[in-house]
Formats: sequence, structure tokens, C-alpha cells
Amino acid sequence: MEPADPEVTAYLAKWQPSSLPPQAAAFARDVIGQVAPQGKERAKNLLWAAGKLAGYAIPLGLEPVPEVVLHPSVAERFTRRAPGLSGVARRTLRTNLRFIGRRVVPQLYPADAPLPREHAKEPYSPAEIAGYLALAGAQPTLSRRMRASGLICLGAGAGLIRADLRDVHGTDVTCRSGGVIVAVRGGTRPRAVPVLARYQGRLLAAAESAGTALVCGGTDPGRRNITTPLVRSLAGGDGLPRLDTSRLRATWLAGVADLLGLATFMHAAGITCSQRLGDLLAGLEPAGEQDAVRLLGAARP
Repeated sequence: MEPADPEVTAYLAKWQPSSLPPQAAAFARDVIGQVAPQGKERAKNLLWAAGKLAGYAIPLGLEPVPEVVLHPSVAERFTRRAPGLSGVARRTLRTNLRFIGRRVVPQLYPADAPLPREHAKEPYSPAEIAGYLALAGAQPTLSRRMRASGLICLGAGAGLIRADLRDVHGTDVTCRSGGVIVAVRGGTRPRAVPVLARYQGRLLAAAESAGTALVCGGTDPGRRNITTPLVRSLAGGDGLPRLDTSRLRATWLAGVADLLGLATFMHAAGITCSQRLGDLLAGLEPAGEQDAVRLLGAARP
């Protein structure tokens, strides 16, 4: 199918870069004519991708027809091995070749099956957190009240889950840098986490009660069911759903994101994907502990 735009049609007809052999350029003109790109700039980018691929495939003895040159295995091998390309150029080349292939030889490019995506857990509301804290305060013994309260505060106040949560000792919770800090010592990411102001008093009490022992109870943090009895004891009261430590972490994440104005920043920057934030953060250094306490709403009242 020929492009409707006369300017694009004329550009395709005369496209013959000196860096490509005539046969490769002819292949590119033919397949991009079938794609019918919108605009001269888009046509130029697609021609470059198709021409480069043909310039690679034809000297290897491959027949210069779309079913052969645009085959996914040929295109993938080329994008991986093409010399002199940056990572960004290589990814752009792959994207453009897949775009061309899906329009010229769609039988070779079946639609991608959607992969399951795990969405973030829903944060608890302030009323739900208050309900769980009330249930924790109603436990029959002091030690159980302290352990249940510590579980909630470490999750919703410091965002700890799994091994990081189970491995916190009372002595890991300290007052310093103008706030309350939890030292995460085990796992793959040792760090100091400032505790949100709302949870500091209860967590300090739970840590003092635990002393050198584990805040959430037990003697072996490697046991994955340490928190199960606590979670069970906090279920069902006042119509509350079963306590989920992942939702406690989501509550902390949402609270800190709100304090930092993350939604406002992402809206202003036009960013919708957190992967881009990860790419940006890779080149930045985190602030010191005192700045973290201030930024993350962890300063002591």
C-alpha cells in the first residue's frame, strides 16, 4: 500500500543513501512503501532501520524478500550484533523493525500475549490503621499488645515486610538524627529507615518491651510464620479485613509519596512509569540521615 502523503511518496522514491548498497536501499523502499508511514521524519527512521537490516542480511546470502529479511530471528540477531550502536539506538532499531514486521509480514509477528502484572497493594485508610492499633491495644497480655503494636508500626510506619520485619530487635529502634530510626541489618539491603511520626511512640514502647529480643516475637527470624499468630489475633474486629503486611508497607509508601509530593512531580514531568524514575535515581546519591528524617516526615514532635 502506497503512502497517501505525496511528500512521503516522493521521499521514498528518491531515497538512496550512499552508505547502503542499491539492493538494500531498494528493499527498504519496497517494505516501507507497504507500511505507509505518516510523515517524512517517520519514513526516514523506518527506512534507516529496514535498510540497515537489509545491508546486514543480503551479504550473508539471505534472499532479499520480506519473509526472509524481516523474520524475527534475523531482525533480533541483527539488533544484538550490529556494530557501533549505542544501547538507545539498538532499542530504537529493534522497536522500528518489529513495527515494520507486524505490518509487512504479520504472520511472522503474532500479537504479544499480555503478561500478568502484579499491582501494588491498596493502602489502609487512617480509620483502618486506627482500628488495628485499637485491636493491638486490646490484646490480653502486655507482651502480646507490644508485639502486635510493633508489627503494625514497623509495617505502616517504616514500610518493613518479610525478613526485614521479622529480624528487627528492640535495640534496632533508636532515637537519633532528630527522629526515630529502625536499623535494618539483615537481608540484601541493610539501611536505616526513619519512622513516620504517628507511629513513633508506640514503636518505641514496643522496642523497649522487647529489649534485645525480636520486636514481633519468636527467637528465630528465619521462621516465616513468626508474624502469623499476631496477624490472626488482629483479624475480624470491627469489620476489618485480615491484616496484610504488604498493605501495611503500601500504607507507608503512599504516606511518604504524599509527603514528598511525588504525584505532583510525576504529573509535572509527564512521567507515568516508575521504571523511568529508577533510571533517573541510578545516578543520584541518597541524602544523609538527618535530611531523610526531615523529608520523610519522621521528625519527633
